[in-house]
Amino acid sequence: MLNTLRTIVQEVSAASDLRAALQIIVQRVRDSMHTDVCSVYLFDLEQSEYTLSATEGLNPSAVGVAKMTQSEGLVGQVGLREEPINIEDAATHPKFHYIKETGEERYHSFLGVPIIHHRQILGVMVVQQKERRRFDEHEEAFLVTMSAQLAGVIAHAEATGSLHVTPNNPRKTARFQGTAGATGVAIGEAVVVVPPADLGAVPDRQHDDLDAELALLGKALEAVRSEMKETADKLSDLLPVEEQALFDVYLRMLDDNALGLEIRNQVRAGSWAPGALRTVIDEHVRNFEKMEDAYLRERAADVKDLGRRVLSYLQKENKNNICYPDNTILVSEELTPVMLADVPREQLTGLVSVQGSGNSHAAILARAMGIPTVMGAVDLPFLKLSGHQLIVDGNLGLVYSTPSAELLEHYQVVVEEEQEFTEGLETISGLPCLTPDDYRIPLWVNTGLMTDTVRSLDRGAEGVGLYRTEVPFLLRERFPSELEQEKIYRHQLEAFAPRPVTMRTLDIGGDKSLSYFPIEEDNPFLGWRGIRVTLDHPEIFLVQVRAMLKASVGLDNLRIMLPMITSVFEVEEAMHLIHRAHTEVLSEGLPVVMPPVGVMIEVPAAVYQVRELAKLVDFLSIGSNDLTQYLLAVDRNNPRVADLYNSYHPAVLQALQKVVEDAHKEGKTVSICGEIAGDPVAAVLLVAMGVDMLSMSAANLLKVKWALRRITIQKAREILAEILTMDNAQVIRSSLELALCREGLGKVLGIKSRRFAD
Repeated sequence: MLNTLRTIVQEVSAASDLRAALQIIVQRVRDSMHTDVCSVYLFDLEQSEYTLSATEGLNPSAVGVAKMTQSEGLVGQVGLREEPINIEDAATHPKFHYIKETGEERYHSFLGVPIIHHRQILGVMVVQQKERRRFDEHEEAFLVTMSAQLAGVIAHAEATGSLHVTPNNPRKTARFQGTAGATGVAIGEAVVVVPPADLGAVPDRQHDDLDAELALLGKALEAVRSEMKETADKLSDLLPVEEQALFDVYLRMLDDNALGLEIRNQVRAGSWAPGALRTVIDEHVRNFEKMEDAYLRERAADVKDLGRRVLSYLQKENKNNICYPDNTILVSEELTPVMLADVPREQLTGLVSVQGSGNSHAAILARAMGIPTVMGAVDLPFLKLSGHQLIVDGNLGLVYSTPSAELLEHYQVVVEEEQEFTEGLETISGLPCLTPDDYRIPLWVNTGLMTDTVRSLDRGAEGVGLYRTEVPFLLRERFPSELEQEKIYRHQLEAFAPRPVTMRTLDIGGDKSLSYFPIEEDNPFLGWRGIRVTLDHPEIFLVQVRAMLKASVGLDNLRIMLPMITSVFEVEEAMHLIHRAHTEVLSEGLPVVMPPVGVMIEVPAAVYQVRELAKLVDFLSIGSNDLTQYLLAVDRNNPRVADLYNSYHPAVLQALQKVVEDAHKEGKTVSICGEIAGDPVAAVLLVAMGVDMLSMSAANLLKVKWALRRITIQKAREILAEILTMDNAQVIRSSLELALCREGLGKVLGIKSRRFAD
């Protein structure tokens, strides 16, 4: 049964469109289960009805014609109950609904299973038989497994707008749910980017010059053939004759009468060369993987390797020829800073990533750049979206492909209003963040690049709550020297002087790795990261602290912050090294003032030791991103559980309140440098809790200031008191938004988009 399932999945994955995939499924399932009928009914949420979309056994003419309401018939009952229904004689069931067009009156036994994706019913798969019998548990389990596979296929079709294709409605707007990455709305053209030499990530695309595409392909094939010949010659004295013969096989496979010819034919049919290569290689890989002979099955890996080699040459040429339209929406399976850097900033309108969440570093970078972003679009068939018009709603985490005229008109109004509102915020950039009842709250910024500095100062930042010192490490191929670090830190300290600059010591591990200092672990977020790495490598820590101290000479605006603290012992050990570095710099004759030292509260262990930690340091800063992740046991980079990552969870809010109260009992200040600080909605709660400073990306600073300047601290505390009595994160967020709307703060909440989202 497992082999049968694998074969069906492979065939479905290779189908050209949804209709072809459905037909493959109903044919193969009927044959595998030896039943008389297999059918798929798709559910249209807007129409609240099921439509017979594919069948093997019922009248073919009923496809697209036979329909049932959401609660009608046995199919409707399967969907409503969201579980299988297995009946010996369907016609005797009180919910049985006969549809004349199908010709199903001769079938008695019925087994229907729901097709569910992300808790949403997409359809129902049914098998029927003339014989009166109940399908056994193995048959039911097989059909349930098939429906789970089909769910992903249908979700992909929904995203590309090919689900409900009719002559009168050739394309339908597709809405796709992800996670809000960076606020704002973008309307533009999708440009799909992929990692190098990854065949599985090559998007579908049409070429516009046949001769040029064939020439490019020919050049790549010849380059790989030459490479293979050189490799064979180098190894000729080291390999036995039979192994050398494999190189001849590979060369023949790349010949113009073999794979080369098939790829050219795909190009002549309209596909660009990388897409044609992927199609041909995938087909041959599937054929090899189906073979019973183990040796021949292993050859699938060889075919993949050949494909990757050819693709790498194609990508070298294509990279220089990528055309970015003025309204580029960059789409990728996993966005990286390098991908963002390749696009001219003035042409980059929006971002969509299949992987990652709203708190992954790609999203944090997007917020810093002020680019509307949706993360964690896990079922988006991104390879098919190149050139499509998209709407990216970074407020609600939604992506629309092939939007209708009505939807476009609505979002164009939203974009215009957002631009008008944002431009109006410039008038308050030089004003203090002061509530109407004169409560003062300093707004600081999170930085990592010098490009952040100008933007931060223009928006009236009063200091730096988090300078990510790992950025210079990530941009190099080796550890930066003490002198290099000193120059980098000096630029940052001078730019903000006399404002304070909080420099976090090297924070690598988790989802931040150095190519020259790799950390490979099964659970990196629970492993060797942050202060654990630098305490184990004092030579790295001491060099960095000395560079910070030297950079601060004459400015005296440095603050040092320690990441991932879990115990008093770690703080004591780190303080010993910091004092040692300070003594060493003094011995060089430099008049360095000992800077304030603080710790980050970002793991549950630290929450319960705040008073003990506060006695050892000068300040505390809450890293709400990691704290939320660890409190809720949710990987903040995993889009599958992104909906569980919620900063408004009661446990998170209670932890934040406890940290502030305990720190103040020891007379120490508390700031928040996590992404929650840049959310105008959350900022109201944080100020009410007594947080002393908020540090955020520069892109959010003016929105937060605008909101806090319009609500009294007394009202904020009243709202907080009510919120802390609630036990549901979604209810908390909704109640908070409603309360702020009543206070006239609706402009910063992104509410207007929801007309089409709900």
